[in-house]
Amino acid sequence: MSTDAQQVVRRKLIEVSIPLQKINEESAREKSIRHGHPSTLHLWWSRKPLATARAVLFAQLVDDPASRPDLYTTADEQNAERKKLFDLMERLVVWENSNDKALLAEAHQKILESTDGNPPPILDPFAGGGSIPLEAQRLGLEAHASDLNPVAVLINKALIEIPPKFSGQPPVFPGAADETIQDWPRATGLAEDVRRYGQWMRDEAEKRIGHLYPKAKLPDGSEATVIAWIWARTVTCPNPECQIDMPLTSKWW
Repeated sequence: MSTDAQQVVRRKLIEVSIPLQKINEESAREKSIRHGHPSTLHLWWSRKPLATARAVLFAQLVDDPASRPDLYTTADEQNAERKKLFDLMERLVVWENSNDKALLAEAHQKILESTDGNPPPILDPFAGGGSIPLEAQRLGLEAHASDLNPVAVLINKALIEIPPKFSGQPPVFPGAADETIQDWPRATGLAEDVRRYGQWMRDEAEKRIGHLYPKAKLPDGSEATVIAWIWARTVTCPNPECQIDMPLTSKWW
């Protein structure tokens, strides 16, 4: 095969340099974010930070400017373009920008430019908590996931398989779609249904079997809803003046 016919292998951004400090900062900050974060869906022990997954996927697919001398002919031009990509990545990994349409579209366009308009599908064969396929979808890529653990499979179905099927659709709970909100972007309609039907099921359970779970009486005479009961073995106090059952436990939480 002649030299001209050989395909030039382009080095990706991740092979050269990425803004690690910002990626690490945002990945660490994610641990303190609870509201709206996928980690609250179900516990998964080795869940990868979304910021890390997003950054790595982007950097794996986007060409380093030095690999495109046809577009950036001088070292100065290559450095300037690399700086722009760094700036894009630093904005991309911020949690508050996770659903920024303009920013995600900009990132997707960069991926298209580096893959000749045909980005590869992303497969995570051991998806676990679903961070990689979820972020692949967020970047506009075709995502596939699998796992041997049925809990991980259920997490990924709830994160990346079911929500896209209802993207842009209004909720079906009676009366929910008739309220002031007229636009239901992404899976907000599905989320509203989950909230409303979840509350309905809670109310029905309270109505039908609530009497089986009596409230606890407090020393001041008031009542409180029982969240959990702590079970422990007991022994009777040998003191004749006591004679109460003593729980055998060293921890009280």
